[in-house]
Amino acid sequence: MFEFGRELKRLFGAENLNVTRDGLTGGDASLLELLDLDMLRAEAKSADIAAGRMGAKDRAQRRLEAAIVWREIARRSGDPVALRKAAAGAEAAAELFGRDRRPDGWARARCEQAFCAMLGAELFGDEGLNAAAEAAFRDARTAARGGLALPLAEVGIAAIEGRNRLGDGDAQLARVTAARFSTPIVGLRTLTRRCRAARLLAVEARLVRADLLLGWGARLKDRDLLQQALNEAELAGEGLDPAYEPLSWARVAAARGQAMALLGEIGGQIEPLAEAVTALADVLNELSREHSPMDWARVQTALAQGLQALGEAGASERAYEQAVTCYDRAGLVFKETPALALRAVAASNRALCLARSAELTGDLAVLDAAEAAFRIELTALSAGRDPTAWALLQVNLARLYEARMDITGKDRGERAAAAMALNAALDVFAEQGLRSLSIVAAEALDRLGANQSERRRPAA
Repeated sequence: MFEFGRELKRLFGAENLNVTRDGLTGGDASLLELLDLDMLRAEAKSADIAAGRMGAKDRAQRRLEAAIVWREIARRSGDPVALRKAAAGAEAAAELFGRDRRPDGWARARCEQAFCAMLGAELFGDEGLNAAAEAAFRDARTAARGGLALPLAEVGIAAIEGRNRLGDGDAQLARVTAARFSTPIVGLRTLTRRCRAARLLAVEARLVRADLLLGWGARLKDRDLLQQALNEAELAGEGLDPAYEPLSWARVAAARGQAMALLGEIGGQIEPLAEAVTALADVLNELSREHSPMDWARVQTALAQGLQALGEAGASERAYEQAVTCYDRAGLVFKETPALALRAVAASNRALCLARSAELTGDLAVLDAAEAAFRIELTALSAGRDPTAWALLQVNLARLYEARMDITGKDRGERAAAAMALNAALDVFAEQGLRSLSIVAAEALDRLGANQSERRRPAA
């Protein structure tokens, strides 16, 4: 799948890339997928030089093109420096366009600023960035007269409002929000004849909609929403050429695999879960870590979650072991950027897999390793900076304490420690308005109380 990109690298290897040129893509964002991360960095430097060159034609457009490349670097690497460069470049482009002089260019630059903020919120869990992104998208929608900016702004506003409402627990709201993407997607597809990048932007919009549906479907255990997400992912992949659009293809295939896994998980069915695991493994057979470390790590995490669900459905120690291996592989990427929000989720799930494996085998050494991993994560996290991830760790640490009591049949203070961790997590989930996670923590507390009553009940 990445053969064409590798051929480019052979022809224009990093040592031959002259950053004083205007780069390999000539500002065509649809070609960025063909470049691996090293070539993409060289492309960004070339774009910066082209935008800063004295007498450069249309410096505003050149500055916008450079910002798009830097954002793609941040998306693939999780590099906050690259993301800051992208945001600064988009802001500079907006100033050069001018809202009154070139409103469509200004609106497109504001959209790029908003996408940078959205990516920052996704990567680092800073919800304040979503608020900034929403304001920028609304500015763009007001100013746009035509072109890409208007449908992109509509997609962005729908995405942020959807993310903000994910915790509301309303399937009808999920469907209404998903429907809001239809008009801008049609608008983007209409623009493909005039702008090559519009086609992949339409694919991206479908993936955003699929991701929201997956989030709602997973929280509500709603099969219809998950099936709709699967259908959306399949629609997004129509017409994609994996040779020329390898990352879009991989992202679509990963979303499809995740939808399949969640559908299997809510039904507790082993066969569809196994099919989902196979589909995600197939993506990893094609996707190169060097091409996009973050995409590779995300698919590793999705595969691990599929294996985790398979282990739960079939009480399979082997599936849990394979899940831990996938989480470890993803951790090779996440450790380079400790602030990544997905790092805490992966670490939490890894420890939970170790706990379930220990329960199945009765091996306390495995449980000790899981507890140590949790404590390391907790020392690296701040409840104030990333409260949700911190609270999730508390819930799963309580699960380890519970597992230890189940294996040993004794309580050496684990019950009190588990209750303390769960109450702390409940406080955070309530503050964040995370109803579904609050239910998880409350059910764990109830389970602790029920187990205590069972142990105290005298023998007949």
